[in-house]
Amino acid sequence: MYNELPSVITMRILFTHSYFLQFDPKQWEQMQPYAPLGTIYAAALLREHGFEVALHDVMFLNDPNSIQSTIAQFKPDILVVYDDGFNYLTKMCLTNMREAAFKMAQLAKQSGCTTIVSSSDATDHFKEYLNQGLDFVIIGEAEHTLLQLVQKIQQKESDYKSILGLVYTEVGAIINTGKRPVITDLDSLPFPAWDLIDVEQYRRAWVQKNGYFSINFATTRGCPYKCNWCAKPIYGNRYNARTPQNVFEEIKQLYERYHFDHIWFCDDIFGLKPGWVKEFVALLKAANLKIKFKIQSRADLLLNDQQVQPLADAGCEMVWMGAESGSQKILDAMDKGTTVQQIKEARALLKQHKINTSFFLQFGYLGENMEDIAQTIALVEETMPEDLGISVSYPLPGTLFFEKVKNELKEKSNWTDSDDLDLMFKNNFSKDFYKQLHRYVHYVYRRRKGILTLQKLLKGKSSWRWSNIRLALSVLTSDIKKKRVLATLHQIEPLSKNHLR
Repeated sequence: MYNELPSVITMRILFTHSYFLQFDPKQWEQMQPYAPLGTIYAAALLREHGFEVALHDVMFLNDPNSIQSTIAQFKPDILVVYDDGFNYLTKMCLTNMREAAFKMAQLAKQSGCTTIVSSSDATDHFKEYLNQGLDFVIIGEAEHTLLQLVQKIQQKESDYKSILGLVYTEVGAIINTGKRPVITDLDSLPFPAWDLIDVEQYRRAWVQKNGYFSINFATTRGCPYKCNWCAKPIYGNRYNARTPQNVFEEIKQLYERYHFDHIWFCDDIFGLKPGWVKEFVALLKAANLKIKFKIQSRADLLLNDQQVQPLADAGCEMVWMGAESGSQKILDAMDKGTTVQQIKEARALLKQHKINTSFFLQFGYLGENMEDIAQTIALVEETMPEDLGISVSYPLPGTLFFEKVKNELKEKSNWTDSDDLDLMFKNNFSKDFYKQLHRYVHYVYRRRKGILTLQKLLKGKSSWRWSNIRLALSVLTSDIKKKRVLATLHQIEPLSKNHLR
């Protein structure tokens, strides 16, 4: 979509991103697409400073070559491949998306465009992007770096060393201008340029698959916690928040325009600043606006009514909790800073306030043994969250975890897509074992969920609607699949017979 501005503006900036949903089969099947929020933040800032901007949104496309028609129509001076740093899927540096970014940049270069990239992957692997012919890589938080860069390009200047946060080549040498301080006053940024997005296409995709329409907002940037496997290449370990008034005003404007049903607050940690959620709730209540939403948080931030009640009042219906493991030994090894008991208590309190809980879990962290795995499965069966997101430990550059295993990442250092789940370093068990374990835990979970649903039906504590009946009946199929996978696990790793049944 294009935003035509007066003819006095001569420099045209075409934005795109590299997250092709169809290149990630698991996510394509789930069909919960979120617009590239970081991308349209940057586009809004450049437009505010007088540049003509357009967006080639690849979310629903399946071919990087599709950018050629947009280039031919818009005739940009600069192509910016700007990935959404708020979406955890882009932080995974998937090779499918990297190759797509390379291809789009090469096509733009052939058309005479200057090419710029900003992404977690490019920050971590800037040499690979420069070797592919891209002109500039922005490292870290990118809006202000990008603005200064395009202003210099417009002024036909060639000395970029004063622009912090930039990597480029000069006479065959790589120039790294150093780290740029993060933005602390987030309210100073313009609201994202949602008019560049085909919102109705996103709405149709959500409604057809899920029955409602969800939209993404960011209230903060960064995370102050130091889990040693978690990479923060864009926003870092700092934690900066927009004011509740600023967030409320954006929600109000977009709700009046798009009438969405649901919000994903895509912050790494939502509502960490004391009093923030209470102030936000007051604004929502004053406007008689209550919208369901989901957030990401930690167990130790959800342990009392003062923390959880405001979330319930605001309309929170789901908390994705980084549980990670049911083994305290593994949580400590990760420098997670939480306890298994806190996970259980947070789950119980959220349930008491009628807020659903989902767990992020990861298997395969260094030193994990069969007892640790069994403890994680026991945690799932005891607490029975509403959903699970299961992965294996994935080493990302810039983390202590990566430094420990980087010498083993010879054949493969990145996943192809988010369902790859390949253990790329040596641990106590093989990658084949962990791939089967992923399936086994899901079947254990579904079987247990089916049993609980059947019990509620028989006791009259749940309605006999088809979704509940189907879930109860799934006990049989889940049990069969569980036993089949269990046999495979025992064959791959005989030690599992003593712990997995």
